[in-house]
Amino acid sequence: MMTHSIFARMLVALPALLFTCYTASSQKIKRQTDKHIVHQQERMVHKSWNRKNFTPTKGFLGLNYQYWLTWAWHPNYPKTDRRPLSANGPQTLRMGMVLAMQNTEAAYKLQSDTIRETAVSEAAAQSGLLSSADPLWTLYYKQEFEGLLDSAESDHLEGLSDELKTYLRNAGSIQRYNDECTELKERLLGARSANMDRGSRILSYYHMLKDYRKLKARWNAGVLVSKQYLKIMENNPDQKNDRHSPPVLSVPKTDIEIAEDILKKVH
Repeated sequence: MMTHSIFARMLVALPALLFTCYTASSQKIKRQTDKHIVHQQERMVHKSWNRKNFTPTKGFLGLNYQYWLTWAWHPNYPKTDRRPLSANGPQTLRMGMVLAMQNTEAAYKLQSDTIRETAVSEAAAQSGLLSSADPLWTLYYKQEFEGLLDSAESDHLEGLSDELKTYLRNAGSIQRYNDECTELKERLLGARSANMDRGSRILSYYHMLKDYRKLKARWNAGVLVSKQYLKIMENNPDQKNDRHSPPVLSVPKTDIEIAEDILKKVH
């Protein structure tokens, strides 16, 4: 019974299905093309600008009512180039802005690179770590300060007699000279290691070199005076047993005594 009922329903629905298929096959879909829309699309996208393609046109003596119904509300529209890639189109402006931003970015990058290179060069010029590479230090000041940087106490007494060395040590001259050399050496090392501009560093070299030359001149003069003093001690029998003490000064003589001494030497 159930099978017969299903078959009966299919027989009832079959005519309706056949009618629907026939109607669908007999209908045709017609493509509607509006030339005005096509012209507008071509003007907006890829075709070159052509004002003659604005349709509907005015017609003979401007009597085409379709023109007035269409463009009377937008009188300036046919005169404006609406293409995105036109001279004033939005895409052209966008690409121009992109190029302008790229040029600006390149200019900023060049400026930042210039600032970075300038900062690096200034840091290298002021850094104390690179002071040894300074040409003026390498060619001149290094040789001038060689005796100060590399010398020891024995170097200052080199070439002197043992008697003179002993006298200079006992008198404290060598100790004072070493202390002053150590102080000047610390100043020089501080100027080389400190971060300062090259001009200030060279000026500090100049002033310290003057101080070093004065110190050496005083030392050489002191050594010479000590030699002369030791010679005097050798020739003075009264001070022979006390060579390392200063000479004893006699009581000042009167004018009469001085005149008598002169007359004794003459006769």
